[in-house]
Amino acid sequence: MFGKKPSKPQGRIDSLIGAGTSVAGDVTFAGGLRVDGEIKGNVRGADGQPATLVISENARIEGEIFVSHLVINGTVIGTVHSSDFLELQTRARVTGDVEYSTIEMHLGAVVQGRLVYLGATAKSVELKLAASN
Repeated sequence: MFGKKPSKPQGRIDSLIGAGTSVAGDVTFAGGLRVDGEIKGNVRGADGQPATLVISENARIEGEIFVSHLVINGTVIGTVHSSDFLELQTRARVTGDVEYSTIEMHLGAVVQGRLVYLGATAKSVELKLAASN
């Protein structure tokens, strides 16, 4: 009950895909990325580095997402993998399975898929993969 609080996403955003912008293809980033536009492809944080992805209320991603910290307030069609912290805000719409270690879900968020708790196993697998590189 009074244990360690989950680490929330860092406030730093290094890159922006703006409203009206459409990206076709996979996106890999380091640090923080905010999406206000549309991505048709997978979105992945750089290997072995914490990455924060913020999907705004008018944004849309069609593809798989692999990041440590994720905030969704828009539309995602595809599987979501969040190894550390996931926040589903009021206007979040996810069609696909959601894998998470820590989750915060606001009233109004919708997930059409399975919620899969990863717990400590996600972090240990992530560390093993990073150590093998």
